[in-house]
Amino acid sequence: MVSLLVATNHVDTSAQLADYLGAHVGPDDTVVGVNSLQGGDVTDAAAVRDGEDALTVLDARLGLAGTVETHQFIRGNDPATDVLAAIDTFDADELVFGIRKRSPTGKILFGSVAQRLLLEAPVPMRAVPLTPRED
Repeated sequence: MVSLLVATNHVDTSAQLADYLGAHVGPDDTVVGVNSLQGGDVTDAAAVRDGEDALTVLDARLGLAGTVETHQFIRGNDPATDVLAAIDTFDADELVFGIRKRSPTGKILFGSVAQRLLLEAPVPMRAVPLTPRED
């Protein structure tokens, strides 16, 4: 039995992560999907709905394979902080998240949640390469 913490931020990300995990999740495994939003003025109702939709995709695609829990955090933290805290909160055995190719300039200007997770997560990780999405 394995507990996988799956970090997602978009329905396309959830779909690609679920497609990857479908072959790896057994009936005794638990998948905990998390989405983190900043809150306050930078998070509107559409962002909350989009986050809920992203979590629904995980549940719909992986629910038959094992147990799926979903949690959306809106508490003023950056996503990496919430994901790292969730690892401890849900006693996750592994962390699963998607990574996209970015330019060096983009990494400097915008930071990287994935980079922070890679450097700070205290559990084994699966960094799943994602195909570009059309927003």
